[in-house]
Amino acid sequence: MNEKKLLLSKQSENLEKVLRYENVTSLEIALDLLENTSLKELNVFGENIEEIWAEFQKLFRIIEAAGGLVNNPQGELLFIKRLGKWDLPKGKMEKGESREESAVREIEEETGLKDVELVKFINTTYHIYIERNGEKILKCTHWFEMNFNGEDTSKPQIEEGITEVAWKNTTQIEDEVFPSTFKNIKLIVKEFQYSRLK
Repeated sequence: MNEKKLLLSKQSENLEKVLRYENVTSLEIALDLLENTSLKELNVFGENIEEIWAEFQKLFRIIEAAGGLVNNPQGELLFIKRLGKWDLPKGKMEKGESREESAVREIEEETGLKDVELVKFINTTYHIYIERNGEKILKCTHWFEMNFNGEDTSKPQIEEGITEVAWKNTTQIEDEVFPSTFKNIKLIVKEFQYSRLK
């Protein structure tokens, strides 16, 4: 939320602020602190993590999205630049679409590539934002590993505010992408890079 970390867990974690879960009010307080104070990270903990997660989701309108980490044969990853920040291609799922179909469609639309090959699911990231009307949104983005081995027809989808599509190697990701991206993008890229080392 606003590039700040909210961790829901069973045990208390060593973050800047820790709240024990009593009821839904604990979650409302946590969100208020992250939205309206200089607090950078907050942990809400309690034994019944399933109940905490269920109550947490009820506070939002949930939007599901899907995207991908696309590899080429040189071991580079595909990034897009939108609003001056590096990002991964992704977008909202359409009605009746599977997560996989949505991820492939969004990548092809946003980057101009064709015949992207879906490999496997990586993980889901969560991002909270507030609409102009005050409605709280929980955006769940499902990320997939993908391969691309065709002719590079990449071009940015200008109407979506994308100004650049670029392949980046590990050094470029560290030096260029990470200083100018979102924490969730950093998290999923690092998780993906770590999984490839195993």
